[in-house]
Amino acid sequence: MSDRFSSHAPSLTGPASSGFAVTPNDDADLGEATRALFVGTGGMLTVTMVSGAILTFDAVADSALLPLRVSRIHQTGTTAGNIIGLV
Repeated sequence: MSDRFSSHAPSLTGPASSGFAVTPNDDADLGEATRALFVGTGGMLTVTMVSGAILTFDAVADSALLPLRVSRIHQTGTTAGNIIGLV
């Protein structure tokens, strides 16, 4: 496969190049900080930002793409599902 952008350095303003499924957990951080989140099934989303701030987003829509740098997605306060961390 050809990748015409392989010589470009990744940046926070560029597209994600990888991702992972997220299982919300009150006690454990994600394996790595995200550059964005995809929320397949909408609802409430409680996260710890990389700054350490804990925020709850109400009424996140289905198929939402949120440009959030998070270290944890909490089980408590999260009703959204099918969450993918993008890096």
